[in-house]
Amino acid sequence: MSTVARTSFNTHLRTWVLIAGLSALLVGIGAILGGGALYLFVAIAVIMNLVGYWFSDKIAIKASKAKPVPEGELPEVRAMVGELARLYEVPEPRLYLIPSEQPNAFATGRNPSHAAVAVTQGLLRHMPTDQVRGVMAHEFSHIKNRDILVSSIAAMIAAAIAWIANILQFSLLFGGNSRDNPIGMIGALAAMIVAPLAAMVLQMAVSRQREYLADATAARVLGEGKSLANALRTLQRGTEAVPLKVNPATASLYIANPMASFRGRGMSKLFSTHPPMEERISRLEQIDAELTGVRRYTFE
Repeated sequence: MSTVARTSFNTHLRTWVLIAGLSALLVGIGAILGGGALYLFVAIAVIMNLVGYWFSDKIAIKASKAKPVPEGELPEVRAMVGELARLYEVPEPRLYLIPSEQPNAFATGRNPSHAAVAVTQGLLRHMPTDQVRGVMAHEFSHIKNRDILVSSIAAMIAAAIAWIANILQFSLLFGGNSRDNPIGMIGALAAMIVAPLAAMVLQMAVSRQREYLADATAARVLGEGKSLANALRTLQRGTEAVPLKVNPATASLYIANPMASFRGRGMSKLFSTHPPMEERISRLEQIDAELTGVRRYTFE
């Protein structure tokens, strides 16, 4: 098994284990609360996974306020999408434009045949063509690696856990059986505090693994990692200069963390939606050194 294939397999395995962990966490909240809550939360976990499978792309696109790019518009970008689709051996994804000056992008969908790529106006306006191509290759790597679905499901389940924690908080404040049941109160407090924290850590782990794999795949498919590495530098400056308001549950979908106020430094790295840019760039530079004199990677 090649290094790329082994890395892809390990990442996919860890990702699905983490998705199972999120689902188990949601069910565990119901078990802690007791009574009929267990069955309710099992149903919620099943529904979240089903909704995530069938409607993840629509939910992500709507949350970003992206609009479909009409036929005939952005011809250079469409030509780039067509070229990358042939290079990656996947159908051309639907193309969307996000009305924001922050340079950023994300891919979503349940499989390559139902994929979509959304880019911001700032990405196309402020980045040179080679860097835009590097960013688009990164998003195509998510599509080819089939990790766009699991990241969307992870975001939905994490959001559901946070929502349930808020409901429990109001329940404790304004009454409920838990006041007369110390065990129930402890369970509710654990669900309020521990569950959202654990869900965040699990979701961030999913995102970090997929970002490293997409960077590596893009560099190997393009035959060089310099354009993507330079794009990441531009993205870091752009996201710091121009904030983009997004739902925290969907921040992990973007190539760069759109919430510039929450960077992964020190202990906060544990809760960052993305790996540190410096680490991503360093890995791309290492891949570039490995690819010197090597032909462009093709899929087997």
